[in-house]
Amino acid sequence: MKKIQMVDLKGQYQEIKEQVDSSIQNIIENTSFINGPEVHQFQKDLEEYLGVKHVIPCANGTDALQIAMMGLGLKPGDEVITADFTFAATVEVIALLNLTPVLVDVDKDSFNINVEAIEAAITPKTKAIVPVHLYGQPANMEAILKIAKKHDLQVIEDNAQAIGANYHLEDGSTKKAGTLGHVGATSFFPSKNLGAYGDGGAIFTNDDDLAHTIRGIVNHGMYERYHHDVVGVNSRLDSFQAAVLRAKLPLLDRYNSARRNSAKLYTQHLSENENVVTPAILGEDDSHVFHQYTIRITNGKRDELAKVFQENNIPFGIYYPIPLHLQKAYQDERYEEQNFVNTNELVKEVISLPMHTELDEEQIEYITSIINKVV
Repeated sequence: MKKIQMVDLKGQYQEIKEQVDSSIQNIIENTSFINGPEVHQFQKDLEEYLGVKHVIPCANGTDALQIAMMGLGLKPGDEVITADFTFAATVEVIALLNLTPVLVDVDKDSFNINVEAIEAAITPKTKAIVPVHLYGQPANMEAILKIAKKHDLQVIEDNAQAIGANYHLEDGSTKKAGTLGHVGATSFFPSKNLGAYGDGGAIFTNDDDLAHTIRGIVNHGMYERYHHDVVGVNSRLDSFQAAVLRAKLPLLDRYNSARRNSAKLYTQHLSENENVVTPAILGEDDSHVFHQYTIRITNGKRDELAKVFQENNIPFGIYYPIPLHLQKAYQDERYEEQNFVNTNELVKEVISLPMHTELDEEQIEYITSIINKVV
């Protein structure tokens, strides 16, 4: 059995090696390192793939979230509701902009933001909702959009983990995750389903005016060189990363399908273990792209399993071990523990298993045999 890895980027590279190497050599020879042809073509390719009018590439996924909020014109003191159970970048950018983060609980089955908790947290100061499509499955966007319309709120999708996931609406139509709200943001961190070989990110929107504003923000607030019309930042996707992403984008659906197949095998091998809760797919099969395959260990043996994994050289992740409302940087006297029942339970139970496009059945059988033995 080949070595088990959490993410096998080297194996994935072999298929696209010729295209990536050739593109990078061309960039070096024509010195188009910033905003070159590769970046512009990747932008167009991703717009077509997502079915969205505007993609604005940027330097990383955290910048993408921050720039999206800047583009919407949110003001210091405005309240922004988001999930307590997610990576810190989501709340980090809210705090950096002197907005007021409002953390709410998630659903135990989907790990995504709880719709009822959103409604309960809305105040006259609430201006935006940031649903996080955690582990690769979109949040309940249709319900969230109804709440947003009712209360005149902006919706910023954190799509860092769900690029390529489909969302099937009640009217029978389908949209890509990240394109349903007013604006979406994603990351191209190397381990993502669509990952670069360094940092990268992008913002999506169908709003022409918002897209124009964001294009200025990512480039020091300039639309014309040395004319600074808005307060901006320096956040651009470099050409090398765009070349890698262009090579991978046509394969993304296949990558996601491979992840779903691995997820099905995991679930099959764990289905009879009453102490393991496997991931729920709440929509159609293509609604989940399994950025992570995250199980819940319900009999208190999660940490014991993690120790055995370490002893057997099986990589894993605990995403996330501490709720955001208990992180030192984001503690607030407004928060009451009874409002985070699910999150407080999940942080003690979740463990993410190796998940990537090169994973094979022998590896999955080995990993799950250890889980079934320990738990």
